[in-house]
Amino acid sequence: MSNPPYRYFTQIGDPVLRQKAEAVPPQDIDTPEMGQIIDRMVKVLRHYDCVGVAAPQVGVPLRIIVMEFREGKREQYKPEIYAERKMSTLPLAVLVNPELEITSSQVNKHPEGCMSVRGYSAEVERYDRVRIRGIGMLGTPNELELEGWSARIAQHEMDHLDGTIYVDRMDVSTFMSVSWEQINAAEGRSAIWFHK
Repeated sequence: MSNPPYRYFTQIGDPVLRQKAEAVPPQDIDTPEMGQIIDRMVKVLRHYDCVGVAAPQVGVPLRIIVMEFREGKREQYKPEIYAERKMSTLPLAVLVNPELEITSSQVNKHPEGCMSVRGYSAEVERYDRVRIRGIGMLGTPNELELEGWSARIAQHEMDHLDGTIYVDRMDVSTFMSVSWEQINAAEGRSAIWFHK
């Protein structure tokens, strides 16, 4: 068994996902150990081609998030879905000890998944606009004004820092396996993969 930070995502049931993450002490921010954690988080984000990682998802109970919505991800969505969900490119952002402020009362309800709840999704209401501040690492900004899908990513990752998972906020009636069609087509001979 490996030690955190993991090269994979912890899964729902792991206690680290349900605890409130600790703030990173100021004296630890520029240490080689912190650099290793952040490096691992960015590598996991890109290896699994996802849009966000909170440190607890790699087994580290600290308040660190990384987010990125690459331009190439646009090709994974139909144009009408990309527009409806207000998706846009989000350059890599790495924030230590982030704080989130809601800047709009408008709420959007869209399907949301999580790499720590592999194979499932549900509709979740999230605020349309937020401001997130923290200590920017790897040359990323200390403050971001986010809207639409990028605001959703930030809220999702911030939830992880407080031990909240999207299933705590979901519309229960929309919870589903994202591969139910493949499972039926394969007559039940299918699997949810946890590695890549």
